Amino acid sequence: MTSVWYDAPSHAAGAALATNPANADLDIRSTGVRVSVDDLAEVSAHARELGLTENPEGLQTLDVEIQATDPTAVGTFWDVALGGLQDPLRRGPAFAVRKLEEPRPLRNRIHVDVVRPEAEVIRARAGREPSGAFGVMLADVEGNEADLVPGDPLPGTTDWLALFSAMVFYPNATPQFVTTVAELADAADLPLLIDVRREGVLLDSGKDRWEGDDGADPRFVALAQQIEAAAKELGLRADPAPLRFVQFGIDAMDVPAVRAFWTRLLGYEEDPRMFLTDIRDPRGLNPVLFFQQLEEARQQRNRIRFELAVPEELLAQRIATAVSAGGRVLSENPYLVADPEGNEVLLGTRKTCPST
Repeated sequence: MTSVWYDAPSHAAGAALATNPANADLDIRSTGVRVSVDDLAEVSAHARELGLTENPEGLQTLDVEIQATDPTAVGTFWDVALGGLQDPLRRGPAFAVRKLEEPRPLRNRIHVDVVRPEAEVIRARAGREPSGAFGVMLADVEGNEADLVPGDPLPGTTDWLALFSAMVFYPNATPQFVTTVAELADAADLPLLIDVRREGVLLDSGKDRWEGDDGADPRFVALAQQIEAAAKELGLRADPAPLRFVQFGIDAMDVPAVRAFWTRLLGYEEDPRMFLTDIRDPRGLNPVLFFQQLEEARQQRNRIRFELAVPEELLAQRIATAVSAGGRVLSENPYLVADPEGNEVLLGTRKTCPST
């Protein structure tokens, strides 16, 4: 598929593209819409009619590579834990497992949080006893760790689950439903991630954005209830099985320096809450990163690294940004860059990053 991002002033403005063509993937946001489709000509013409502005900054993707001496065993673990190395609804991030020639036995400085519906977590555990500080950690045969967390029902709703984000998926949803949801989100003045697929529509609050000062934010619950009522009117029934939330933690000796590197490289914004180190994609298209204090340096290279694909015209600028933010270029074509403490990102375009 070919992708394009259009800046737009509201959810409803982006949702106007939902009927043209029917087989496109749309990621509708309060500030624009990303369209992925085999042939962009029809979409581009419609976007011009609507006055939407193309912006290449909205096209980056952040995916993950796990290097393994036994890619089959490691890949099987992650496929089960995630419910698919590639999200079945084509939401990021995508995971790839590739051959590692020499073992790296030390613990990674990058680890993965996966939140899924409780029934899917029970199936993924398959009788294995989780461990770790919160009793949710599973590891593959080479020591790569996933905190596999079961989600909970969102209080005050019947269809939504709290998976760090509040989420719901309605199979076979119509363009009429997409338009209604977009208008409801605009009226509530709440940003909502509206991902339109041929399989249905997935709605997502974004991490923690459904929360208030004391539990669920009544404003978000009211919006969720309105959406449920609209779905019921159209005969739609929620299916929780495809839902998943993925984020990445980076252990660091100098958290401010490492956090600043990734914030600048990715064009992310910092979570304003003082007690968190999260950084997030302002467009809600790529995963959240958070940072944890490391007590003792680990010099070994991680078995996990990121793959950042950007439009070709932005590649040189991103490499310069990485270096100015304290990174080092380790190799070229494609560019392998290390952050100030050696965590790696393969930086290229869709033609040069292996997993894209």
